[in-house]
Amino acid sequence: MKITVLGSSGQIGAYLTDYLRSKGHYVYEFDVVNNPHEDMTLIPNPLLEERISDSDFVFFLAFDVGGSRYLKKYQHTFQFIDNNTRLMANAFGLLKKYNKKFVFASSQMSNMSYSPYGVLKNVGELYTKSLNGLIVKFWNVYGIEKDHEKSHVITDFIRKGFETGVIDMLTDGKEEREFLYAEDCCEALETIMENYNDFTSEDNLHITSFHSTKILDVANIICGQFNLIGRYDVTIQPSSEKDSVQMDKRNRPDTYLMKWWTPKTTIDQGIAKVFEAMKNEQVQN
Repeated sequence: MKITVLGSSGQIGAYLTDYLRSKGHYVYEFDVVNNPHEDMTLIPNPLLEERISDSDFVFFLAFDVGGSRYLKKYQHTFQFIDNNTRLMANAFGLLKKYNKKFVFASSQMSNMSYSPYGVLKNVGELYTKSLNGLIVKFWNVYGIEKDHEKSHVITDFIRKGFETGVIDMLTDGKEEREFLYAEDCCEALETIMENYNDFTSEDNLHITSFHSTKILDVANIICGQFNLIGRYDVTIQPSSEKDSVQMDKRNRPDTYLMKWWTPKTTIDQGIAKVFEAMKNEQVQN
């Protein structure tokens, strides 16, 4: 199949691009970090139209988003709201024009009306339903990330351990998240694509590990990885702050997708894989 991955250089998109190619698919990458012509906020965008029109399937992963630090800093700004509004209007308009099968990557935060990020993801869900596409909701997918400003909690903690020896936390770490390793996420997305006609836009396709872990426990697992390489000097520094991004709100995932797919990687195994890759990067640098 010819598959376009919108947001192909993002945390999930980079893994998905490699994964789909390993399965023999032809993948069009599309991400603004590749070149300015792949900026989805540009309307019109002839290259975007060319890619979507020539595709058999589209994964809509692109969004201006990052981890908690990024959202706390930017999600209430004009630029954040404008970027996401424009890229959605652009992409969904082309998906409608060419009547393509597609998956829109939403978030478990889409019902959190106090979050501009959540509200914008909810708008994306409404677009998707109007076009009979499929909606997937990610919880907290993690893997290797190249953009440190947008890095999520696991990569952020590992990077801090290497660079400063102190994992300084945004919160007291008592909030819980469901973390899913990126390769497991790719398998879920492939499963949905291959069984596309078995689903509707009303189905709750929740992609998560279905297992909660406290942020403080994540920090301790990462410290354990440093200990394994003889780094006993890495310390954890919790904050006195509470969770201001999700405000301690937790949604319960729907297990409907588990009839077709189940996650394989535990949080300890996934963190070990990300840690090893980031350790090798440190050595090379």
